[in-house]
Amino acid sequence: MNTQLTKLFAGFVLSSAWLLSSCAEVKEAGRTIGHTTRNVTREIGHGTRDVVKEIGHGTRRVVKSIGEESPDGTEPATEDDK
Repeated sequence: MNTQLTKLFAGFVLSSAWLLSSCAEVKEAGRTIGHTTRNVTREIGHGTRDVVKEIGHGTRRVVKSIGEESPDGTEPATEDDK
């Protein structure tokens, strides 16, 4: 009876050690996936922000150039033309 209990206990200890090590591996894999996802979405967000900012600047330049045109469609005289 005592040897069976010892074998059972040894089996329990070994299986517990195996489960704990596999839990650590799963936890590390989850952390790696999470951090990678965070970094990728941050880069996508920053890229999107930069593109939108450039579109805004371009739109501002176009609107400003349209506002500077004279009513007959010609551009007003500049300092270089005088």
